Amino acid sequence: MTRAGAPRDHGGGLDAAAARWGGTRSDWLDLSTGINPVPYPLPDLPAGAWTALPDAAATARLEAAARRFWAVPESAGLVLAPGASALIVRLPDIAPPGPVRIPGPTYNEHAAAFRLAGRTLTEAPAPVTVLVHPNNPDGRLRSAADLGPGLTVVDESFCDTDPGRSLIAATARPGTLILKSFGKFWGLAGLRLGAAIAHPETLADLAERLGPWPVSGPALAIGAAALSDIPWAESTRARLAADAARLDRLMAGRGARPLGGTPLFRLYETGDAAAWQDRLARHRIWSRIFPWSRGWLRLGLPAPAGWPRLEDALA
Repeated sequence: MTRAGAPRDHGGGLDAAAARWGGTRSDWLDLSTGINPVPYPLPDLPAGAWTALPDAAATARLEAAARRFWAVPESAGLVLAPGASALIVRLPDIAPPGPVRIPGPTYNEHAAAFRLAGRTLTEAPAPVTVLVHPNNPDGRLRSAADLGPGLTVVDESFCDTDPGRSLIAATARPGTLILKSFGKFWGLAGLRLGAAIAHPETLADLAERLGPWPVSGPALAIGAAALSDIPWAESTRARLAADAARLDRLMAGRGARPLGGTPLFRLYETGDAAAWQDRLARHRIWSRIFPWSRGWLRLGLPAPAGWPRLEDALA
């Protein structure tokens, strides 16, 4: 999250946590991110996925699966990338000139990318608007009425838990660019796979800026399999929703007030988030706090084996 002048902070950072509270990475239960703790099961990969340059047929299979899964309008284009972050840093290159509106607090890499490009951030309507939908960390949802007058970038990295709320239909016309992240919902953040979806006029030369073979052969094959596995996606949505409700009940029973979030992470008002983080860290459980809020604590979902450990730490 970021506001003007605030440092860039993220989840993760287990090495620093272990240096302060002890243990090794393998000792820790990392709840500081919003990554699905039960990842998509990796399919068998052909040897060529590792040894050959990614071919056009593998790219086409992934693009077709992505279009079906995300219901991409026929008139919209799709650009694959090695993670959503690789797209975020290139957005200033294709965005119209002028100030940029990024309602916050929200994911801080968007503001960082535009600042590095020399852009001014503003709270007023601007030629470029960036919305995170659902928002990170509070889960706020947007609608088509929130799209700005110029280019609107909509980061839907956490929207695959609730596809009915996607604003993907707006990409049928110029002016809206949707970002998708594969790592969150499918739990494979290390695979590095993302997509930008927009009318071809809006995408401009984004694909050229990424260069040839931006997505690895294994990522192409795994992504195509995962995006085609609709039963897995449906059962995963149900499990995540149930686990998010379970986490809310657990935290509310310990005195924290649920503020929202998504089925992949939950946000709580604790009064003293640093004290809560310290308490959990002494049990080798890592959480997320924010430099601009004294009370907000964000928790991802534990894997099934991690629930007793979290419950014991909060007892």
